[in-house]
Amino acid sequence: MFTMSILGLKKKQPKTFKVKVSTMDAEMEFSCEVKWKGKDLFDLVCRTIGLRETWFFGLRYTVKDTYAWLKPDKRVLDQEVPKDSPITFHFLAKFFPEKVEDELVQEITQHLFFLQVKKQILDEEIFCSPEASVLLASYAVQAKYGDYDPNFHKPGFLAQDELLPKRVLMQYQMTPDMWEEKITAWYAEHRNITRDEAEMEYLKIAQDLEMYGVSYFSITQNKRDTELLLGVDAQGLHIYSPNNKLSPNKSFPWSGIRNISYSEKEFTIKPLDKKKEVFKFYSSQLRVNKLILQLCIGNHDLFMRRRKVDSIEVQQMKAQAKEEKARKKVERQILAREKQMREEAERAKEDMERRLFQLQDEARMANEALLRSEETADLLAEKAQIAEEEAKLLAHKAAEAEQERQRLEVTPWRLSFSIHVLYFVAFRLKEADHLKQDLNEAKDAERKAKQKLLEITKSTYPVMFPPPPTGPESPDTTLDMGSMSVRMDFKDSDMKRLSMEIERERLEYMEKSKHLQDQLKELKSEIESLKLEEQQQAGLYSLRSYAEPPYIPHSNVRNTQTYRLLTTTNL
Repeated sequence: MFTMSILGLKKKQPKTFKVKVSTMDAEMEFSCEVKWKGKDLFDLVCRTIGLRETWFFGLRYTVKDTYAWLKPDKRVLDQEVPKDSPITFHFLAKFFPEKVEDELVQEITQHLFFLQVKKQILDEEIFCSPEASVLLASYAVQAKYGDYDPNFHKPGFLAQDELLPKRVLMQYQMTPDMWEEKITAWYAEHRNITRDEAEMEYLKIAQDLEMYGVSYFSITQNKRDTELLLGVDAQGLHIYSPNNKLSPNKSFPWSGIRNISYSEKEFTIKPLDKKKEVFKFYSSQLRVNKLILQLCIGNHDLFMRRRKVDSIEVQQMKAQAKEEKARKKVERQILAREKQMREEAERAKEDMERRLFQLQDEARMANEALLRSEETADLLAEKAQIAEEEAKLLAHKAAEAEQERQRLEVTPWRLSFSIHVLYFVAFRLKEADHLKQDLNEAKDAERKAKQKLLEITKSTYPVMFPPPPTGPESPDTTLDMGSMSVRMDFKDSDMKRLSMEIERERLEYMEKSKHLQDQLKELKSEIESLKLEEQQQAGLYSLRSYAEPPYIPHSNVRNTQTYRLLTTTNL
């Protein structure tokens, strides 16, 4: 029987370590295996950010009082990296191109270079004149904010942005608003420039600066410790005075260097021209010497690479970048047209809205005017109705006035006519009174004559009259003197004369009485005729046609009273 003691076996977990990588605009954290080399971590970062032009960049870390670049062919943990967790690396440009517009293909590459160079200028690691600083700042603003819009970019919109080196700000006594005004003046001229184009223009200006892409190291030329500065860049090696990093005292272009050798602390630069003197310098720090050697090798390789035909990978990248730029250019053109159309549409919309507001205002005003006109129309209608009623009333009053006028016109005529009639009647009555008076006087004369006759007869002889007839007395009745039996003592001629006078007066009376009756009938007919004529011609007469009334003697009191009574009755 086999007995086995089974021991709990622990499953081995892969050992990892944390890494923090900072680019110019982002931070990333990775979990790396302990066996990873520097190239593994570097490739992971490049894949993460989409970078294909990897030969310009590297991972830098800090070692004591200097810095170093992570070696690609050595494990990460075997290098002098910090022991912190996570380990911090900076993804930066290690080598710089000679001409950015020819060598930088990808936009991400341009962007990373732009951010790094901008930071170096602001940190005064690269010297820049005030004029160039303002111009570079304007391109930086264009890359960040796009085209300048005075309606959007109000004064003070750059207050929170760091755009100029402190040295430039301290050099002139200018306020931030004044600097912003200068930058904005240049910024306004960069219209229709895209972000990548603005960043490329920034790099084109920056690459002409003396300190662009140069890494400086302190060296000594001999053992007497003459301090100098060694500058390594894409063009070659340069020797500077410690107080002047702009103008090199001596330069060794890569094309004129045959060999660079390094032995402990001594560097030897052998020119290609053997007649020229070999240049030696010394660096006391071994770590710095290794860094100088790395930069020399890398820059020289890139220098030689630029002068060869591009590799297939680079050609593909450039072709893709060219196609990408062409596509983006077309897209930008389309976008620009759409933007222009949108702006025109917005302007048209604004015009339409403004026109709409104007029409609404006009409509509102027209509506108000309509309401006012309706109110005015109602008021006018009411006034018209009132005026119509007043017109009717005035017409009625006019009719009444006309009737009154006609009445007043007719009344005086009636009055005049009545006065005429009264005058005429009074005149006729006067004549009748005269006739009556004459008749009464005739009767009195007859009565007196008869009385006188009786007195005469009684005084002479008795006279015997026959008895009066029983029937009515005829108007032709006469006194038959032949039948009397008495004997008259007076002459027949006197008696005859008296009888004839009596008979004549009686006949005159009868004739006047008949004539008076005829006149009264004629007066009645004339009055009826005048009334009919008055009804037919009442409106045809005026007061000016009225005749003056006849004169009435005031001595006849009875006739005057009669006239007044008749006048009052007619009125």
